[in-house]
Amino acid sequence: MTTLPTRAIGALTTSALGLGCMNLSHAYGTPPSEEDAIRLLNHALDLGITLLDTAALYGFGSNERLIGKGVMHRRAEFTLASKCVLDVIDGKRGLDGSPAAIARTLDGALERLGTDHIDLYYLHRLDRNVPIEESVGALARAKEAGKIGALGLSEMSAATIRRAHAVHPITAVQTEYSPWVRNPELGVLDACAELGIGFVAFSPVARGFLADAVHEPTFEKHDIRNFMPRFAAENLPHNLALLDRFRRVAQDAGCTPAQLSLAWVLAQRPDIVPIPGTRSIAHLEENVAALEVTLSADTIAAVDAIFTPGAVAGTRYAPPMQAQIDTELLPEELAEADAG
Repeated sequence: MTTLPTRAIGALTTSALGLGCMNLSHAYGTPPSEEDAIRLLNHALDLGITLLDTAALYGFGSNERLIGKGVMHRRAEFTLASKCVLDVIDGKRGLDGSPAAIARTLDGALERLGTDHIDLYYLHRLDRNVPIEESVGALARAKEAGKIGALGLSEMSAATIRRAHAVHPITAVQTEYSPWVRNPELGVLDACAELGIGFVAFSPVARGFLADAVHEPTFEKHDIRNFMPRFAAENLPHNLALLDRFRRVAQDAGCTPAQLSLAWVLAQRPDIVPIPGTRSIAHLEENVAALEVTLSADTIAAVDAIFTPGAVAGTRYAPPMQAQIDTELLPEELAEADAG
């Protein structure tokens, strides 16, 4: 097994790059076969990745079962992260941050994963009908019971993070972050630094866009990008022009676009751990090789010059999905929300 550079996520130490496991079961069209998915998970561990990130929602539980079947025999080699609050309710995606629902989701996750302990357990989204203090209290009790080791929050604002941290120390905050999604810079990154909380960046290659994998606004039926404004036919041509410039910066830097995006995220702060997902072993190896890329200040400035405020066409989420997001909105997103 290879040893990779490490970073601290609060009190945890993991490889500087983790693996988001969602797309092995969920959200991006037809998932790979179980055999191929298990092969990729094990190869990630062989490469030295020591953070695997899943959730109860992914594949409606099948992603946790996949990890349980595929790599739990190597349990000592990785930090296991999963999430609650978003779960399957009456056969559909649902949001429930009540203590009873959290306890129920956690017990189901432990069974699916085939373990009695999850190292890092997140509140996947903010349930605005339940005070954050009550949801965090449920996680604190789960920690006291030995079911989880550390508490996390996902897609929550700096104000919510502070409220949660006052109830029980938060170890990690997970939010989308890449050159074209800069919302965490509005307050979350500073709050994490202030409180000693690690930051985990999901979709650090912009759902494949900054990996140069999206060129047409056509996706499989069950691909969530069908419902994301930045990938819509009216916005994608504008964004592809930004990608052309990004691709040229990557070429000048001697790396691939995906590696440029990952290296950019890694360069922002020393407490950030990106968790790109992939179904391809070749892409997995490409992502891990990003840890060997050192960007000059000029290269970072060139990336920032492409993705200036308001440069990207389309909001990050459509209104129904945005309603479950607590992370601060950029000015152009606020204008869109006001217009709607």
